[in-house]
Amino acid sequence: MSYLVLKTIHLIAVVSWFAGLFYIGRMFIYFKEAALYEEKKKQILQDQFKLMTKRCMYIITWPSLAITTIFGFYMLHENQILIYLDWMKVKLVFVTILIVYTAYCQKILNNMIMQNTISISDFKLRLFNEFATLLLISLISLAVLKTSLSWLKAIFVFVTIAITLLILIRLYRKYNS
Repeated sequence: MSYLVLKTIHLIAVVSWFAGLFYIGRMFIYFKEAALYEEKKKQILQDQFKLMTKRCMYIITWPSLAITTIFGFYMLHENQILIYLDWMKVKLVFVTILIVYTAYCQKILNNMIMQNTISISDFKLRLFNEFATLLLISLISLAVLKTSLSWLKAIFVFVTIAITLLILIRLYRKYNS
């Protein structure tokens, strides 16, 4: 299989993985917000959000993670010099964090299903959801910019985006409470 075909499959799986994570994050927030409704409406909405989140996790997110990982390692196997490059080492750290993030989403889903609750506040869920955005920005930047990336500028941009997202979440919370 050509390297470009491997890369294409890998990138499609990455996009699907992030789509799943973004969707799951929203479902967690909607599930949490549904707790504010009267009991009958709450039950109907929360049951639907559990079903939607479970399907997304098992049909989109986990399979995309697996395909991303398999084809990512296959690409490293085909182009072994990459593993020695600093940007790739940093990228693999971010990928590891993303896998842990996905596993934590599974933990939240398990609690949602088994205990019919999410113990994390809606504000923290919003922050948690935006963490995936920061990981996406970091991973894409590393993959595209590679060695042309100034680490100092990258950290500055990362922190600026994180602060901007925090401010936007706080504004949303303030005006929609």
